[in-house]
Amino acid sequence: MTATDTTTSVTGAEDVAWDLEPLVDGQGAEGVMALLARADELAASLTADAKGTVGGADAATISGWLDREAEISEAAHRAAGYAQLRFATDVADPERGALVAQVQERLSELTAELVWFELEWLELDDERAAALLDDPALARHRHHLETARIKRPHVLSEPEERLLATKAPTGRGAWVRLFTEQTSAIKVDLDGDEVPLDAGLARLVHPDRDVRSSAAGAVTESLEPGLRTRAFIFNTLLADRSIDDRLRDYPSWITAWNQDNEASDESVQALVDAVVARYDLPQRWYALKARVLGLDRLADFDRAASVAETHVHVPWDDACATVRDAYASFSDELAGVVDRFLTEGWIDAPVRDAKRGGAFCAYTVPSHHPYVFLNYTATSTDVLTLAHELGHAVHGHLARPQGIFHQSTPLTLAETASVFGETVTFERLLDGTDDPDERFALLAQQVEGNIATVFRQVAMNRFEDAVHTHRREVGELSVDDFAEHWVSTQTALFGDTVEVTDGYRTWWSYIPH
Repeated sequence: MTATDTTTSVTGAEDVAWDLEPLVDGQGAEGVMALLARADELAASLTADAKGTVGGADAATISGWLDREAEISEAAHRAAGYAQLRFATDVADPERGALVAQVQERLSELTAELVWFELEWLELDDERAAALLDDPALARHRHHLETARIKRPHVLSEPEERLLATKAPTGRGAWVRLFTEQTSAIKVDLDGDEVPLDAGLARLVHPDRDVRSSAAGAVTESLEPGLRTRAFIFNTLLADRSIDDRLRDYPSWITAWNQDNEASDESVQALVDAVVARYDLPQRWYALKARVLGLDRLADFDRAASVAETHVHVPWDDACATVRDAYASFSDELAGVVDRFLTEGWIDAPVRDAKRGGAFCAYTVPSHHPYVFLNYTATSTDVLTLAHELGHAVHGHLARPQGIFHQSTPLTLAETASVFGETVTFERLLDGTDDPDERFALLAQQVEGNIATVFRQVAMNRFEDAVHTHRREVGELSVDDFAEHWVSTQTALFGDTVEVTDGYRTWWSYIPH
């Protein structure tokens, strides 16, 4: 690690790009079309063989049909994974966007073709379903079938479900794509250089308050164009959720989401209430941090500031070595998986024009491997983000034998491996640091990471609850309405320890709530 005064210098990750071609056997868009054609063929065959007979089938027969459905999903999700990941690295490319749209339209038709299978399973009474689930022939599919039945009271008729599936490409997904394209096009003016939004936000960790304040102002200025468009996108998504919940008779805006995560509304609300009740913990930290920085009170743009005197610049190779060694300190097997991601073209790391923001891990399909997506700006926070996403990646890679229905996890479990990866990497960084000031800076960063993981996420939930409720009770929200809900829920988190500046009022608009 070296000290530097900029977050926009060379990172060493400029050429770290993933290779997606193995997903489609090196055939590009033609490979995508071949996979979709294969999925369509298999779906038509399954429908011809099984539609109308699930109610009278035995466990072994249903298991065989599910094996065939898994094969269909493998082909379809390979095609979708290729198109979507390729698009994520350049959302301004019309050819990539067109391929995503084509895949989504084909997948909606495929979903409509197969909607009968789940509906017939849900039509079975509980006694009959329980007897089938107890049969060893269905053991490997049991969890998938059990969780499907949670939604039994909320499904519609087959014609209605087919219609909703067919229209899906013009619904929520289309608006999410528009939001992604809008935010990925945002450029921040940093000292005369136009940089992507992630690079502008990275300046907020700088130890110099003037640099942070200037960067925050530049981010706010960059958010102003398109603000009303993003507000309209959010309004449309809120309305879409409201209509869906009304049609399916869900009692709350969050119920369907909770069911997807195999959690009850009551348990999630208990978690939210418990975290909100201890907002005093981050507030105590922010008050302490203000004293450390020599301020009477933090401003919103000071929250992520480094408490070190210099900004730490971590070249990509150093970050990789640190994270790899951290995983090796726990398990050679995990380190071996991490090595493959770092060396075999399974990561896309640099910040680029038109690349979407943030970081994620995409599992793709069990017959392949996951991919990791980053916007690496060479901060110490980025090192922990690399460790975090590799935690997801290791989890997904090792879960491949579970098959396509069970490889992914609900949100209640999904962050376990990723937070573990962050933790062992943080411990590695701390063990390798003797200087008291540097150790304090690392500990401060860890505290703030925990605040982000626990308290900030719940504050986001409170914002989402407010805007969903407002949209349902009052109607379309204005830009100012969003700002008021944002400031209110953020102020609840900060208390009087952080000043919410006027510029911060629009920062809700770049977050993919």
